[in-house]
Amino acid sequence: MHWYVDVLKKYAVFNGRARRQEYWMFALISLVISIVLTIVDAVLGTGFIVGLYSLAVLLPSLAVGVRRLHDTDRSGWWLLIALIPLVGVIILLVFLASDSTPQENSYGPNPKQVPVHY
Repeated sequence: MHWYVDVLKKYAVFNGRARRQEYWMFALISLVISIVLTIVDAVLGTGFIVGLYSLAVLLPSLAVGVRRLHDTDRSGWWLLIALIPLVGVIILLVFLASDSTPQENSYGPNPKQVPVHY
């Protein structure tokens, strides 16, 4: 759960690098929360709770995506490739699933080698 909270603490931080685990755990927890809120919306007969949640995590989702691309030594502008139907999404998923560059790159030190403080 700390992966999710750590991303929220860096709400609009678009610089630096994010590990693969940080990105995918945030995506997984966010997906589970969205599913639960969709069920709550259906039970209550509302349609805005999951929309509010999606709006609330839009900026942190973009920020962690940019930081994840930085970890693979790519510009955050690569997120826009997802606007190309199917092919762009597949390319972006490959980039997001790629391992990080082992050494320091132009976006900062490797987060795998930096001690994490809780």
